[in-house]
Amino acid sequence: MPRFYQLDSGDIAHKKGSYNARHKWLLPGVVCPECKATWGGAGLNYPAVDLSDHPVGKKLSKAYLEEDFEEFERLREQVRPLLPPGFPLKPGTTFGSLVGKARGPFSAFLHQYADDLLVQPDVLDLLQAEGLRGLRGVRTEMLFRPKGVPELLDLHLEPRGRLHPDCLPRSLPPPCPKCGRQGLTLPKHLILDKASLPRDLDIFRLLSSSMVLVVTERFKKVVERFELDGLTFRELPVQSSKPARKSPRAAPARKRAAGGSA
Repeated sequence: MPRFYQLDSGDIAHKKGSYNARHKWLLPGVVCPECKATWGGAGLNYPAVDLSDHPVGKKLSKAYLEEDFEEFERLREQVRPLLPPGFPLKPGTTFGSLVGKARGPFSAFLHQYADDLLVQPDVLDLLQAEGLRGLRGVRTEMLFRPKGVPELLDLHLEPRGRLHPDCLPRSLPPPCPKCGRQGLTLPKHLILDKASLPRDLDIFRLLSSSMVLVVTERFKKVVERFELDGLTFRELPVQSSKPARKSPRAAPARKRAAGGSA
């Protein structure tokens, strides 16, 4: 069975450099008329989606709370054609380049925040030359210091794969049918659902938990072979979904004995 690993972002000893930036555009937070929650998620980033000339680009250039849910839906549906079918668009989803400041020198990878992964351009070229799949680098609009330090690229990662139900609370309510919010706190011990995992990617973010970045064993081995710094890996167990139980068949009715009473 293929092995998968979560990219951990908490080990400061594996990082060099830092940045302070935000993506250029984002969907607003919402007030849901059905579940009454006020929220905007974090972690769902599409840096390769450019809204520069889009009709809603100006409105989505600043963070705000949209209290009219129908207006949020209108904004969301105008952006949806820019993404493949099935890609989620939750409140707080971000788009476009990172804008801000960064200070190096940098490690090969910079995983400062759980939802973003930055990489040096020559490192990205190396990984792609090794045949790793799912790597799409996007130029940032950050101001890099000191002068002459190699600029970092922001990886556009596809949302694929889900957590297995066995690692989720049994009392977890279904997502709100209106806004999609489920209110799930990420479990301490994650298990991946085998059937949901992509076979054509070596790096992706979970569809059901976008703050979780996952890589294959192939990715991990390439990083370790070339001694690329900045990442730590934690293996995630993979489990198959249990088949649905079939309803027991009713026992056949006994034949009435000849001459029996009605």
